[in-house]
Amino acid sequence: MKRSLIPLLALGVTLFASMASADDLNPRIHLYPINPENTGPRARDLEQVDQSARTEEAIAQNGEPANYAGAAKTNRNNLVNHGGPVMNFAHVVCIFWGSSLNSTNPYVVEMRSFRNSASGMVSHMGMLSQYGVNETSLIGSQADVFDATNPSSTRVTDAMVQAEVAKYFGSTFDPNTTYEVFIPNGYFSDDGTGATSCGGTNLQYCAYHSSGDGTHLNSNCKYSIEPYPSCSGCAGTGFNTNQNAEHFMVHETRESFTDPFGTAWWDRTGAEADDKCAWTGLFLETAADGHTYGYQPEWSNSAGGCVH
Repeated sequence: MKRSLIPLLALGVTLFASMASADDLNPRIHLYPINPENTGPRARDLEQVDQSARTEEAIAQNGEPANYAGAAKTNRNNLVNHGGPVMNFAHVVCIFWGSSLNSTNPYVVEMRSFRNSASGMVSHMGMLSQYGVNETSLIGSQADVFDATNPSSTRVTDAMVQAEVAKYFGSTFDPNTTYEVFIPNGYFSDDGTGATSCGGTNLQYCAYHSSGDGTHLNSNCKYSIEPYPSCSGCAGTGFNTNQNAEHFMVHETRESFTDPFGTAWWDRTGAEADDKCAWTGLFLETAADGHTYGYQPEWSNSAGGCVH
């Protein structure tokens, strides 16, 4: 998810600090915004148009950021390498949290197939090589977790998500793995600022990726929260529930690999690779394993646009 403020390193200026958003308050967290087509203009205004306008105005007044260099000067829309680490040949471990999310649940089976299949999620990661990320298999470096206990509250806070990852991998986490926490229908995510996913009273996002805050979870441990997509704001036209969840999963996985700490690849408006193509050009693809999976395109610097 895009950052709300862009550091202009040459000037040492922080832009529009008073115009706080969820990402300002919790900068570790990178949100996937809700579908503006299904929820009215507010999501697009807050997360896309308004921020882009403020960034353009600031650049017009102050010049390009010092770290905006190389190919990005030719294509001002491109992602910029800010020098932070990426995750190369990384893995995904799924944590299914809730009594209904057992290994035979069709939703669980589908999510694991999407992660495991050579013709699933990994088949749309070839464009990541330009960002220093290569993938041949996403199957976890550790076994998936099926936690039959339910979250203690229907409001699943970020601290709770971190604690759930730490419960199983606190001392054994793999720094080259993203731990993806799935919660069942009837539960919703709260990013720690009051913004929520489907089912909450302040719907602002559908999923997010982050890294540990150093208190609840080691700061080098990467994770995502994958709420159940139970509302129109987190639905793509013609997509079923599984396909909606898959396109959030591929979005957060690719961004976790290309920008695990918010210090690697993002553009001059703060948008990460999949943010730049969010809710545009969503597509379905029937894989060799017989499943029809849901995807979104990702930005390619080399192509100068969104690609499959």
